[in-house]
Amino acid sequence: MRIDGDGLYLVAGLALLVGAVLPRLLKRYAVSAPIAFLAAGVLLGFVVDRGKLSPMAEPGLTEHLAELTILVALMGVGLAIDRPIGWKRWRVTWRLLFVAMPACVAAVAGLGWLLGLAPAVALLVGAVLAPTDPVLASDVQVQGPTTGEGAEPDEDDEVRFALTSEAGLNDGLAFPLVYLAIFAATKGALGDWALEWIAWDLIGKTVIGVAIGAAAGWLLGRMAFSAPSPSFRLADSREPVLALAMTLGVYGLAEVLHGYGFLAVFVAALTLRNEERGHDFHEDLHGFLEQLEHIFTWGILMLLGVAVTGGLLEPLDLTGVALGVLLIVVIRPLTAWISLRKTPLRRSERWVTASFGVRGVGSIFYLAYAGSDFADDLPWLWATVGFTVVLSVVVHGIAATPLMRMLERRRGA
Repeated sequence: MRIDGDGLYLVAGLALLVGAVLPRLLKRYAVSAPIAFLAAGVLLGFVVDRGKLSPMAEPGLTEHLAELTILVALMGVGLAIDRPIGWKRWRVTWRLLFVAMPACVAAVAGLGWLLGLAPAVALLVGAVLAPTDPVLASDVQVQGPTTGEGAEPDEDDEVRFALTSEAGLNDGLAFPLVYLAIFAATKGALGDWALEWIAWDLIGKTVIGVAIGAAAGWLLGRMAFSAPSPSFRLADSREPVLALAMTLGVYGLAEVLHGYGFLAVFVAALTLRNEERGHDFHEDLHGFLEQLEHIFTWGILMLLGVAVTGGLLEPLDLTGVALGVLLIVVIRPLTAWISLRKTPLRRSERWVTASFGVRGVGSIFYLAYAGSDFADDLPWLWATVGFTVVLSVVVHGIAATPLMRMLERRRGA
């Protein structure tokens, strides 16, 4: 039996119903909801037209769906973080971003090159798999904003804060590395474009993204919380649509002005939160975005499962398996562990933080974005990235609940 057309509405409705119930059913067990949705997608692949749901067959749809999911997640993550941004307050985050992430990319690219990949392809694999995911890592991230009268917002769980803030920032900071791989594949000798990449793609677009995010977050925060006219004071009306309007508007503005939109959205969320840190309106915004994020995430995971059933992993070889396994089990944990030396984290907290570099929707987006420049290697790239994402969903999904409970017990003791 094949489900097509109107039958897909039935599948979508059932998926949303299951999605509403499943997290509660799995809360006590070491099985995360993403694992269940991925498995559901694999089963669904036997009864739907798999050819129309492949990321290679529909790269535009894949890119935009992943893009929208990441945007919603980034805004939600930015609103959920209680800790004001600062160099000392966020030093764990800066270590993960500026030490662990480049080291991880270099290690994956170097390993890929040693295993026989072309330099540009090896670099793309490292760049695509570089960002930790703000979408699938909800089990190990901060749970939401602390608000209310008399609240003193701050993060008391350094592990959750580190993983949340890292995921919020490195989705934007992965873009320069993806461009580096694209330029290596399309622009010839390094000397012809290296200066352009450093000045514009690494520095210029990053500065524009941060500036737009900070300005938009400040302006919308002033409007929402202290506008002279009550009609513009959205916090009084508790209208959560501001969250989606801000997400799409800031991203669009940053992209039109050639900045990094992912970075702009996350910075805008942090800035909006800073304007009135304890206001209950932040809970409304975060809750609204969280529901949207869940819907998009369920859809992407089920589509990934369908693609797996449809043969996404058929081009996978030992090189792809080695890269995926070593990234999840060795490279990310080791590079992050080293980068977190001399931080306030205890030894067990360092290991958990280093180990939970969840790969997911960000990797899918970046490959869909850059794939047209690597057409000859695209089936293998999708197989490798798909395998790594599936592996991450399963390994991290099973480990999240027991390891976070272990840390809580040790803090209590």
